[in-house]
Amino acid sequence: MDEYHSSDTNALGFCLLPSELIQSILFSLALPEILRMKLVNKFLSYLISDQDFIRQCNLRSRSATWLFIYKKRWRRDAILHGFSDQSNRWFKICIEDLIKQVVFYPDEDIYLLTASGNIFLFASNSQKAVIAVNLVSKAVKKIPPCPLGPRGTSSWRRSGMKLVPESSDSGHFRFLFVELVGNSPVVFEYNSETGKWQCREAREGKGNFAGNDCMFLNAHNAPQESLVVAIGSEYIPPLILRPRFGNREQQASWVNVNDRRHVYGDGHVMIMRSRDQRRAKVLCSIEVWGISLRSGNWEYVSNVPSEIMEQIGKPYGVMIGCLEARNGRIGVVLMSNYEGSWDIIWLTYHQQSGVWNWVLLPDCKMKGANLAGITFSSGLSLT
Repeated sequence: MDEYHSSDTNALGFCLLPSELIQSILFSLALPEILRMKLVNKFLSYLISDQDFIRQCNLRSRSATWLFIYKKRWRRDAILHGFSDQSNRWFKICIEDLIKQVVFYPDEDIYLLTASGNIFLFASNSQKAVIAVNLVSKAVKKIPPCPLGPRGTSSWRRSGMKLVPESSDSGHFRFLFVELVGNSPVVFEYNSETGKWQCREAREGKGNFAGNDCMFLNAHNAPQESLVVAIGSEYIPPLILRPRFGNREQQASWVNVNDRRHVYGDGHVMIMRSRDQRRAKVLCSIEVWGISLRSGNWEYVSNVPSEIMEQIGKPYGVMIGCLEARNGRIGVVLMSNYEGSWDIIWLTYHQQSGVWNWVLLPDCKMKGANLAGITFSSGLSLT
């Protein structure tokens, strides 16, 4: 009883502060914290619901980059963990009650596909369906099957899909992915406002991408040559690119994938080289390449400095990665497992300054949990 009385007293004391000071304190919080503060009492709910506050808060929060990890403990709970580059701790978001609105089987396997803004897409393995969840409005819906029919979780490739929220606060979004149909890349696009799919076949061609805001979707990934589709307002239909590495000796050396891993996304590729150490591997180097705006081939961008590699080069048994390029910044995250323990590395590269940063992450406490998806996201807002 005393604990609840103390909590109520603290909340009342906080609300007695000047409104300008309360707003300043709220602006220093991450979005999940602000949403929780909205539930404290009517005064804070009214303040946070004010249109001027929402406008200022959205301007601040949309500049943040988030890393989301979805993990599920068997028959226990479904937790989405989020970490912002503007905060210093993980946030837990339970989505079990939201998913239950459209998934009626308690043992159903749900996987996180991608996220952008307030929209998160999950894939149901047994139902072969995609589920859209708005974490702020709590809206949940199943996306109707695409023209290819129902798809299992293994059919989705991170580098071959993109979620694009509408610029307005309508909650609508577009979901695009590319797939080879009869050896030809076809772009499938779902519009949540119309509730319909449309498809466009990509064509061979050449173009100068300088100054154009293109979306790149990978239809096929290979060390020697990739098949990438460029989508933009000036490219109707979408344009096929076949980026290659210019140096033949480099191409030949990268055919051996035993000591190298490639992670693709947003017109870039991350190349990770490792060396054997007893029954594990140790990460030695990380390079990032991007599609040249002139030639359409892979072009070297940068490599992680040796002083950072010395700190992140730990033994691992299994490693997966995620890559995002946005607004002149490239973000890469590596998740590795060694003897049951998970390790997460988040690196960012600022293309204009040429500087690499290592985002230090506290322990996400993954032990005993099943990893069911990882993604970058940005544009979280109160609406």
